[in-house]
Amino acid sequence: MTTPARIPGVFSPVLTPFDERHRPALGRYVKHCRWLREQSVGLAIFGTNSEANSLSLAEKHTLLDALLDAGVEPSALMPGTGACALPDAVALTQHAVRSGSMGVLVLPPFYYKGVSDEGLFRYYAELIEGVGDDKLRMYLYHIPPVSQVPLSLDLIDRLLDRYPGIVAGVKDSGGDWANTAAMIERFGPRGFQVYAGSEAFLLQTLRAGGVGCITATGNVNPGPIVALQQRWQEADADDRQAGLNATRNVFQQFPMIPAMKAAIAWKSGDAAWATVRPPLVDLNAGQTDALKAALEANGFDMPGAASLSDA
Repeated sequence: MTTPARIPGVFSPVLTPFDERHRPALGRYVKHCRWLREQSVGLAIFGTNSEANSLSLAEKHTLLDALLDAGVEPSALMPGTGACALPDAVALTQHAVRSGSMGVLVLPPFYYKGVSDEGLFRYYAELIEGVGDDKLRMYLYHIPPVSQVPLSLDLIDRLLDRYPGIVAGVKDSGGDWANTAAMIERFGPRGFQVYAGSEAFLLQTLRAGGVGCITATGNVNPGPIVALQQRWQEADADDRQAGLNATRNVFQQFPMIPAMKAAIAWKSGDAAWATVRPPLVDLNAGQTDALKAALEANGFDMPGAASLSDA
């Protein structure tokens, strides 16, 4: 396992490129991950913006193995392994741990709503004990706007008491800064690593004692996000944060996953990058033109994006 000092401060939930038959495009995938690693971004593969819940278990195994075969260092990998079916979550997590991944990011079981803290505790406990490996480092994934299944502070406290060291941190995508701050204050002294779920909260998170962020737009704007994470104590940090917010605000005017893929298709010159897997749909021509115009007006660039093309 890596030491905390070597864990990336910025992770991206890596977009999953598809071919014309909506199969994962391994060549584009590996190229994108290498491009992100060149800019010191960690790889939170199989996250929300990876269209992970539209991928099969076999596809996830294949994608992870493709990165390892390509020489991507497992110390930069944080695969998403949460699933509604506990056996699926155990299998994915075991595969990730065996790969040497620095950790896993685990959604709660999200189909049933209104489940109790007791039920969620049993899910995470069964997962940890089902994996049965002391090398496991689990990062909880709190994203109630999407999952509708929040992870309470008391639940996290109980998991830390039962599984110290294994329950390593959290991605807080709740959008509520007060909750992120409470996690840092309450659990940070115990070594619990708190990542904001958006770079919009990056500077606040770092100033409060958090680790960094795991953010969708790390796929398309990695350099400036990493620069703030590495230089957040410098005098221009607030200006850097404002710049990050401006870029994210452009993408948030559109469906985020199709918009990021459209931006990569544009900047790489590889139109196939715009493909999403149903039920998502790609941007239409008008949306794509509006996205390009807004990004150009904001001075957006993706240095090195030509390397992402598999055309």
